[in-house]
Amino acid sequence: MNATDIRAARAAAVQATMGRIRAIEATEGVSRAALARIESELQALARQQHLFPSGEFPPPEPGKKGSNRYLLDEQPDGRFALYMNALNPGNETKPHDHTTWAVVVAVEGQELNKVYRREPGRLLVDREIMVEPGRGIALMPDDIHSIHTTGSVPTRHLHCYGLALEKLDNRMAYDEKGEAIPYNRNFMKPTSAPRG
Repeated sequence: MNATDIRAARAAAVQATMGRIRAIEATEGVSRAALARIESELQALARQQHLFPSGEFPPPEPGKKGSNRYLLDEQPDGRFALYMNALNPGNETKPHDHTTWAVVVAVEGQELNKVYRREPGRLLVDREIMVEPGRGIALMPDDIHSIHTTGSVPTRHLHCYGLALEKLDNRMAYDEKGEAIPYNRNFMKPTSAPRG
């Protein structure tokens, strides 16, 4: 399969997956059960690794922090945004929320997600989930998590949000006391996905 064929197959697979995801939210709303179904749809897409070659979705240069985020699909109103996020090992974020639902699955690489709960005067780790091929994470709008890229290979993960990241103006980060502060939107502007 040449590069043009891969891009066409990827576009078709993304469109079909996102159509099913929109239908899940339309019929079931936003619940943990609905997000589990959305995660299943994204896992099926991520298993088609040949559609997401590392040469088309590279991380930053070796040793560089931050991410390269590639926009794969988004509705005109910013709803149902799907990105490929590529990071090098050694990145981490502060605990933060999204204010929209989020589902992350892996094409390649590992990303440790710490999910927190707030108690009076403190923020505690509630559980840890290693996002890697075959295992993802689904987050409700008010869930708090942090990410920590581990392992020895860059990550290429599919991130799906109920609303595009660039439209989320009220996200919060949390300190060790559980106090909220505006989240630093220090991320790279998404790149358009490679097209044929």
